[in-house]
Amino acid sequence: MDRIELKGVECYGYHGVLEEERRHGQTFFVDLTCWLDFSQATQLDDTVNYAELAQLAHDIVAGEPEELIETVAYRIANQALADYEQLAAIEVTVHKPDAPIPLPFRDVAVVARKRR
Repeated sequence: MDRIELKGVECYGYHGVLEEERRHGQTFFVDLTCWLDFSQATQLDDTVNYAELAQLAHDIVAGEPEELIETVAYRIANQALADYEQLAAIEVTVHKPDAPIPLPFRDVAVVARKRR
């Protein structure tokens, strides 16, 4: 199956379990991998508009706060499948590089994979 990859969509949101995270917010990054057949694609309607997909991810991350980024990832995946009938599957990775972990670390990410 063919795929479209969109990496590092930068968003600011207020997700987290801790009160401080929900009050002050932080930067998140979203990666999206979309599986579909674009062997016959000749126009934009035959595929997925990745600018719209980036906006969808951004709007969800910047929108309603959730305690868990797992929930955020699933919301993005479910909405993308609802909006794009061309998608056979999608994988959404939400990165939280400023997670409240009291040790040195580079990144925390969750991955949600949904298919029809």
